[in-house]
Amino acid sequence: MTLVYLDNNATTMVAPEVVEAMLPYFSQNYANPSSIYDIAHNASEALKESREVMADFLGAANPKEIIFTSCGSESANMAIKGALEVNRNKKHIITTKIEHPCVLNLYKDLEKKGYRVSWIDVDKNGDLNISRLLEEVCSDTALVSVMMANNETGTIYPVDKISEAVKMQNPETKVFVDAVQAAGKIPINVKNTKIDMLGISGHKFHAPKGVGALYVKTGTMISPLIIGGHQERGKRAGTENVPYIVGMATAAKLAKDALEDELTRVKALRDKLEKGILSSIKNSVLNSKSKNRVPNTTNIGFQYIEGELILLHMNDEGICASSGSACTSGSLEPSHVLRAQGVPFTSLHGSIRFSLSRYTTEADVQYTLEKLPAIITKLAKISPFQKELAEIMG
Repeated sequence: MTLVYLDNNATTMVAPEVVEAMLPYFSQNYANPSSIYDIAHNASEALKESREVMADFLGAANPKEIIFTSCGSESANMAIKGALEVNRNKKHIITTKIEHPCVLNLYKDLEKKGYRVSWIDVDKNGDLNISRLLEEVCSDTALVSVMMANNETGTIYPVDKISEAVKMQNPETKVFVDAVQAAGKIPINVKNTKIDMLGISGHKFHAPKGVGALYVKTGTMISPLIIGGHQERGKRAGTENVPYIVGMATAAKLAKDALEDELTRVKALRDKLEKGILSSIKNSVLNSKSKNRVPNTTNIGFQYIEGELILLHMNDEGICASSGSACTSGSLEPSHVLRAQGVPFTSLHGSIRFSLSRYTTEADVQYTLEKLPAIITKLAKISPFQKELAEIMG
């Protein structure tokens, strides 16, 4: 059976080179990197080299600014809770309505604990109201949190400019950036920015699940989320997961080398898929409307058709996509991102995210364009909105 995987914002295939790089640290150099014998030294050196690679990948000034974590969610929680813990006298947070659930739900929890959160809107294209964000910055603002790229629509946010403007208004305010969906898709260079903390997750750029990283700018104080041993310079206790860290560093090297391909060939395939769907399916509408998007992502709504049904029928044809964030796939609630954009009810429940990778081929896109129109036509015939669909589809 044909398999076309277009859900790379949920997770990616582990690159073969990554698997190969990891294997020796399971079977040969498996020792605890904190120990003193030779095989432990090999693990310790691999950890050091991986930290240097990740610093280069993120454009950090110093490898010591990289803390290894288990995932993007841990990186976000560590940054946010850690920064607030060392600045307890400030109780104001600024963030956006379109953050990933690992950030969004954490701020909702902090609201219940007495923090005041300013939730910033986006417009119909998904672009952020930056002037409104800056208006909210005050002497009590402990943290500003804006994602670099949205996981559902691919919209890119100017976090460099936002961090600069925030610091001009209040130099003490910390800035955290969730860059999980940006890493490996667009260049990241934190060195010459005012960003204090930035989190990523390896499995979004062809490393295994279970490993991530947090950049913490030199001089930025955070309290550890996990307390125990001395690992990660006392910022994150627990024996380092050397095989997976090596895997993520290898994936980072590959992603950096493939960045031009991502920005050209992958983008061209995304555009072909997007234009093909919009031109061949009359009740399709584009939700990813911003001019600034990562090159691999599009989000398209199919009016008056249930998204879960579309995904099930696509699965029958071997095509994998999603109706939004994988972290909310068990929820019947419509996407908070698309609601924030004001996507109408007619297509809100029928919106599908297609996300490509460097392993996506022309044949994958062509196969999807061949199969999807028939799926939508079939589902339109059983939709309870026959009158509305008749007017749209003729």
